[in-house]
Amino acid sequence: MRIVLDTNCLLAITPKISPFRPIFDAFRSGKFELAVSSEILTEYHEIAGQKMTPQIAENIIELILKQDNTVQTEIFYRWQLITIDPDDNKFVDTAISSGADYIVTNDAHFRALRDIPFPKVAVISIQDFLSLLQTADS
Repeated sequence: MRIVLDTNCLLAITPKISPFRPIFDAFRSGKFELAVSSEILTEYHEIAGQKMTPQIAENIIELILKQDNTVQTEIFYRWQLITIDPDDNKFVDTAISSGADYIVTNDAHFRALRDIPFPKVAVISIQDFLSLLQTADS
């Protein structure tokens, strides 16, 4: 299974005390693939550096880049499917380009994708993705 992880969810899965930490651990164990683009990595680094510390942000990016189950994707076409917050399109374009199964996000702007017949991009909440991983493990 391949996903694109919105930045808000990355921030939610990294703390050791987070109820969503099993997602981070599953990534580290290779239980799913994480698709990223250079734009996504830049945003991860910037926002994690603001919300945590610059050193933690560096460590997160380094870990992502070293994982065998990270899929680095080049974006050659910009679909511009989310008009409310165009900055979110980097996640959509990466999902389409990489053939991701899901975008994992709790951002309401991604609901616009439900009404777009093509290209079809599946969106799942962080809670639903955690449940999916736990079901797959049992």
